[in-house]
Amino acid sequence: MRRAALAPLLLLAHAAFAQEAQTDGYTPPAEAQSPLHLNGYVDLGWARAQGNGTSFAPGDTRLPADYGVDTFAPAVNSRGDVASTDSGGRFTNGFLPRSVGIGGHGSFLLNTVDLDVRYLVPSAPLMLFTRVQILPRFSSAGESTRVLAEQAFARIIPFASQELALTLGKSDSVFGIEYLENEANLRTGVTPSLIARYTTGPSLGAKAFYRIQIAPLWTAVSVNLAASNGGTLVETLQPQNASLTGTPVFSGRLGVEVNLPSLEVKLGLSAMAGPRNDQSQPGVRQKALGVDGRLVFGVVEARGELIRLTQGAGAGDKLNGLGTQTVVSRFDVTGGYGQLGLGFDFSGALRRVALYGRYDRRHAQFEGFIPITVDRITAGARIDWWDSLAVKGEVLLNRELAGAPNVDNDVLTSSLIYTW
Repeated sequence: MRRAALAPLLLLAHAAFAQEAQTDGYTPPAEAQSPLHLNGYVDLGWARAQGNGTSFAPGDTRLPADYGVDTFAPAVNSRGDVASTDSGGRFTNGFLPRSVGIGGHGSFLLNTVDLDVRYLVPSAPLMLFTRVQILPRFSSAGESTRVLAEQAFARIIPFASQELALTLGKSDSVFGIEYLENEANLRTGVTPSLIARYTTGPSLGAKAFYRIQIAPLWTAVSVNLAASNGGTLVETLQPQNASLTGTPVFSGRLGVEVNLPSLEVKLGLSAMAGPRNDQSQPGVRQKALGVDGRLVFGVVEARGELIRLTQGAGAGDKLNGLGTQTVVSRFDVTGGYGQLGLGFDFSGALRRVALYGRYDRRHAQFEGFIPITVDRITAGARIDWWDSLAVKGEVLLNRELAGAPNVDNDVLTSSLIYTW
């Protein structure tokens, strides 16, 4: 992974389009490789959450029940699915993640079966990419396996001399940096951060990415812009596959990166603005600002993000990825995380060992309700064998600091990922 021996120009060229981690950043000549590529991965896991697998506290009668706790806290996999969302029959208003339905019991899980199809058009600087995922799940109603078109887009790089890419379809968010680890085989750890629900949702729309390299300064500046149906929130909070308002949500990131022989520093400023796509009125707005940073020095990698998101109040026509809800409540949240990791590379069957720790904090309020503050301490390890097998283990210590009742919702989770 180190590039100390490379000259500045080659170094920056190698880093081109690093924002798009799951695909190549250029179209190679037709004779260089087969135009059709089939890849994918399988994510198997085992997890157990404390209590009943939720953040709902017995005896808490506040309604909606999901407005007074962080339902996303007891996550068990890279998708942010939680052990349970069973509110005990209390009314909820759609502020919920997906669930694997295991409650407080330890269970083996089949988190994701992923198939990636990539086609590089031999006669044009065009790439077509589709990611289809099978998500086997269980609920109180029985088996509820979903087949999901996670990504489907066309990307063109019109100028061979410029790092400009234009994308149309369903693709990654452009907000912050955590979306680069959306997929289980790319993520160092097992679970996403407490703010991932606001920044990592795949977007359906148009996207433009441009990077200019300043070789004498070992530096590059990039701009990533998008206009999409639902912005950058995950689909359980705002639908992505259709615009409910008829007006796009705009998002973008301005990035600066310095790639020295022994040090990499990357900084970014992100923004998002447009209508809330969980209701029908284009005048009900949302906006977000975020900052992010990464540093790599030897075996040490540090990263972090901060976000401030506000959403306006609307009428009684809320609709999100979980179905029809009731009230479009005003919502404000501030949160962030910092992660420190150590990565050791080896040759032979054992390729890499990574140790990491992360601290998350989130402060949020629905209008008219008590604000809640929660945090999380995460620690784990990842071991990569050969080029195709990764084993990860992680512990999540969730804490309710203010506004929410204390509840046992810590999580022990693991993942075995086979990539092909």
